[in-house]
Amino acid sequence: MGFPQDLLSRPYLTVIGGVDEAGRGPLVGPLVIAVVVGDSDVLLGVGVRDSKALSPGARERVFARVLEVAECVNYIVVEPHIVDMYTSKGLLNALEIDYTAKLLATCPADVYYVDSPDVKPERYGSALSMATGKRIVALNKGERVPQVAAASIVAKVVRDRLIDLLKREVGDFGSGYPSDPRTVEFVKRGLVPSECIRHSWKVRFKV
Repeated sequence: MGFPQDLLSRPYLTVIGGVDEAGRGPLVGPLVIAVVVGDSDVLLGVGVRDSKALSPGARERVFARVLEVAECVNYIVVEPHIVDMYTSKGLLNALEIDYTAKLLATCPADVYYVDSPDVKPERYGSALSMATGKRIVALNKGERVPQVAAASIVAKVVRDRLIDLLKREVGDFGSGYPSDPRTVEFVKRGLVPSECIRHSWKVRFKV
């Protein structure tokens, strides 16, 4: 997978954390941000990789192993109305900084690698470092770092479980993204509870 070993073997970095999110762009459901702190080799040994490269079943299996071997795992669920509050002001990156800062306080590490939502990762990393007082390395394609890959799996599994619970109540509304006609149809027909919808997305994509 091409993990950047030079980033992981510096002797002064004794504890490494990784941060990633799932659900930044859907019309339905929350944004989930996760942090994982642990040993790179151990995490690689249980099969961590970018969550998008794993089947749902494989993600669940690796998720369970990450919970067993990581030094710290935590996540935060950001509900749609909170996402709306930030995006209505064009502050989606600021949302991730605010909630990631809260999350990092729960899992101590010497440095955190973060999958950057900003096209300029150094800008995002500097802002998050300023907000937390912690050493942050923001990267594009951050899942190359095992801790970030593990966090991507945690965030994805948690969000998928929440979406599955919603589907059990209202039916299969598809992917939850505004590009999915099935999702759009369910939303237009009022079949998805209002509190589960990002209304700012409805306006943006004219749903």
